[in-house]
Amino acid sequence: MSSTEEMIGRSDVNDLEAILAITNSDVDALVHQVQNHADAIFTWDYEKGARPALNKLYEKAKNAQWNGETDLDWSIDVDQEQVVLANAAANAGPALDLTGTCFESWGEKEWIQLGIESQNWTLSQFMHGEQGALICTAKIVETVPWIDAKYYASTQVMDEARHVEVFAKYLQDKLSGHYPVNAHLRMLLDDIIADSRWDMTYLGMQIMVEGLALAAFGFMHQMTTEPLLKQLLRYVMSDEARHVAFGVLSLKEYYAELSAAELRERQEFAFEAAVRMRDRFLQQEVWDRMGVPVKEAVSLVMLTPEQQMFQAMLFSKIVPNCKKLGLLDAADGWLRTKFTELGVIGFEDWVDTGSEYESFALTESDQRSA
Repeated sequence: MSSTEEMIGRSDVNDLEAILAITNSDVDALVHQVQNHADAIFTWDYEKGARPALNKLYEKAKNAQWNGETDLDWSIDVDQEQVVLANAAANAGPALDLTGTCFESWGEKEWIQLGIESQNWTLSQFMHGEQGALICTAKIVETVPWIDAKYYASTQVMDEARHVEVFAKYLQDKLSGHYPVNAHLRMLLDDIIADSRWDMTYLGMQIMVEGLALAAFGFMHQMTTEPLLKQLLRYVMSDEARHVAFGVLSLKEYYAELSAAELRERQEFAFEAAVRMRDRFLQQEVWDRMGVPVKEAVSLVMLTPEQQMFQAMLFSKIVPNCKKLGLLDAADGWLRTKFTELGVIGFEDWVDTGSEYESFALTESDQRSA
C-alpha cells in the first residue's frame, strides 16, 4: 500500500505550489522516448467470438470508420476572435469581482486573447492525448492475450490515428498556435506506457484517459458555437465511447479473478491517474504565456462555478466505470474514499460506458451529406 505522497509526489492533492512546480523542461524537443517493459503476446486460439461483447464491439467498429479529410467540412471558416465572443455570450455566468487581482486592468483585448490561447491549449492537449492513446492501443494489440481483444484494439489504432490527424489539422489550419504536452499529462502517459502489465494499459488509457476525454469532448461539444469543431467532436466522441466500453468489457472479466492486493494496486493507479488528469486542466502554460502570476490566476479561476462544474464533470464517465469494474469498493472501499475526497463520488450511479456506448453512434443527421 502506498501513501498519497508516494503515489503523486505530495501529501495534499490540492497543494497548488506542488502542482504548479511540475513543468516540462524539454518543450522544444520533437521526440520523447519511454521504455516499454511489456512482453508481446501471441495467441494460437483464433476462435472469433469467444467473447461475444468484444466481438460485437469489433463488428460495430468496422462499420463505423470515417475519413477525417472528407467527412468533416474543412471549408468552414473559423474566426477565433468571433468564436471566443460567441462562446462567451452563449455561456456567460456571474462575473467575479477582480478588484485588486492580476486581472483588474484587463480589457476586452486581453480577455479575447485569453480565450484564443485557451482554445489553442485545449486542442493541443487533446491532440497529445490522442497520440498517447494511439501508442497505448498499439501496445494493447501486442500484449492482450485474447484474439477478440486484439481484433478490436487494431480498429482503435486506426481510430486514434484519425483523431490525431483531425486535431492536428484543426490546430494548424483553423487556430493560431499550439502548446507542448502538459507535464502532468506526459507523466501519466509515461507511467501507462512503461508498466509491463497489459491490464494497466487498459486501466490507464481506456478507463481513465479515454473516460475523461469522452466527458471533456462532450462538455466542449455542448459549449462551443463553432460548427466545424462541434462536428469534429461529435465524430470523435462516437469512437471514444467504443474505446471506453472496450476497457470496461475487457477488465470486468479480468478483475473478477484478481486478489484484494492486486485490486488495491489498480485502485492506486486509478487514483493517481485521476489526480494527474485533474491537474493538467489548470492550464498553467496559458497563464504563463499571458504574462500573469500563474498561482494567482489558477486560484481565481478555480473559484468560478463554470470551472468547478467542468472539473467535476470530467469524472462523470470515470467513476461509474470504476464502479462497474468493482474498483470503488474493493480493498475496504479505498477508491470510494479517495473519489469522495476529490468530490466526484456523486457520479457513481451514472450509467457506465459499457452499457451506453451505442447511444454515441453517429446518426444520419450527424454525418455530412456531401
